Amino acid sequence: MPLTQPQNAILQRDKKTYAIVPRIPCGLLDRSHLRAIADAVEKYDIPIVKLTSGQRIALVGLKEENLNEIYQDLGMDPGRATELCLHYVQACPGTEVCKFGVRDSLGLGTQIENLLAGKELPAKLKIGVSGCQFCCAENFVRDIGLLGKKRGWTLSFGGHSGNRARVGDILATDISDDEAIQLINKCVDFYKTNARKKERASRFMERIGLEEFKINVL
Repeated sequence: MPLTQPQNAILQRDKKTYAIVPRIPCGLLDRSHLRAIADAVEKYDIPIVKLTSGQRIALVGLKEENLNEIYQDLGMDPGRATELCLHYVQACPGTEVCKFGVRDSLGLGTQIENLLAGKELPAKLKIGVSGCQFCCAENFVRDIGLLGKKRGWTLSFGGHSGNRARVGDILATDISDDEAIQLINKCVDFYKTNARKKERASRFMERIGLEEFKINVL
């Protein structure tokens, strides 16, 4: 086992090979990305290509000496999967293509990804943006969730889908895209300032309480 783990790579169970997860905002890929991934899989004989729950693609079974070259060939930014930061924004198709969509979940999700990508946080952060009440992006069990309705977005904070599952607390309803972005900024700033290291948003909300959180962000 190496003394230090390579940056932007995850050591696998065999203690020899690695996985990488290129950044794919809201699960959107263009044809150049698809070609680059396919070419890399062939060139480096990558044994496993896995779609993740966060709408990304994991390339698994990589040799350490190939990691930097693979990223160069892909031409894609690393998707941070273990650090204390935004891990992903999960978004449904919304009004872009889905007949049930009532809000532009892909558009807002992309804005949020660009807003928070690279920002250091107390713990990993996962976001779900659903364009209708079917909640396909699992918004209520994400650290930050957005649910689209005809009159606007419902924003929740503090959801969790782990072994101590928690439904996020609703902070606002019927808000616009701009209002949602502003409120997310306030939530993240307060969380970043007051949470303990590695304290997920769900556990943070349980510790300080909804009313205290509202006083500071609303």
